[in-house]
Amino acid sequence: MKVGFIGLGRMGQGMASRILGAGHDLVVSDPVPAQTAGLEAAGALAVDSPAAATVGRDVVISMLPSDKALDIVLNGDGGLIDSMSASCIHMASGTHGINAINAAADAHAKAGQSFIACPVLGRPDLAAAGLLKLVPGGPANAVAVVRPLLDILGQQTFDAGESPNASTAVKIANNFVLGCAIETMGEALALVEKHGVDPHLFFTVMTEGLFAAPAYQVYGRMIVDEAWDAIGATAVIGLKDADLALEAADAADMPLPSTHIWRDHLQRAIDRGEGDLDWAVMAREQARASGLDK
Repeated sequence: MKVGFIGLGRMGQGMASRILGAGHDLVVSDPVPAQTAGLEAAGALAVDSPAAATVGRDVVISMLPSDKALDIVLNGDGGLIDSMSASCIHMASGTHGINAINAAADAHAKAGQSFIACPVLGRPDLAAAGLLKLVPGGPANAVAVVRPLLDILGQQTFDAGESPNASTAVKIANNFVLGCAIETMGEALALVEKHGVDPHLFFTVMTEGLFAAPAYQVYGRMIVDEAWDAIGATAVIGLKDADLALEAADAADMPLPSTHIWRDHLQRAIDRGEGDLDWAVMAREQARASGLDK
């Protein structure tokens, strides 16, 4: 398959490497030239614009850091809306908001182009190993075309149906639950430590008991070991996820009160200059608020 890939941050690097390693013809584009160097050395062709990444491609995948970046790739000079052929499919795999994905779907539809939202669940190390979980939402015929790529990129696919908006809501809700889990672990670990308990003991009780799941094992370990530099998603990205959750709740005319707690802790960490640390650093803010020396 002929694939274009736009946006080569940590997650994008792992995904693009998987596609190239499986023998697909890969073209890559990133505004930072150094991001493409490793993939070029492995056999990918680097191009200087999103438009060029669509030429002769069956699929172009975007893994972009923000709604603003998606809008630029779609509607800026040399963007996908003006340049992508009707035979090419755009699969947006970044974490975007409900409004941004609805706007992207509408713009592609008006241009007679195919669009799928396929956010991914997992950290960059899982992307490199092909162990992501994927949530495609879009026309069934388009999803069928990209299915071989989904099988390369992930260990499990959850089909969200014909609506890109549905897959976006699933991704936002998943990140909301994960953010709440990290916040709750931070509070619980601070509580036991204040009572003289080694937090590593509670981590073992938690992850070998009721919460023997990867999210608790990975992020719980990061919290007790204070491994804030084991970066999957940064605090800045976590704050974006909190804002997307609140935007989605507002669009649905419903409250989402738990989000405000971990969002506040992320904002405090960012204000301290810790925005480039993993978003698990929100637990450090809880420890500090509890009077612990962190």
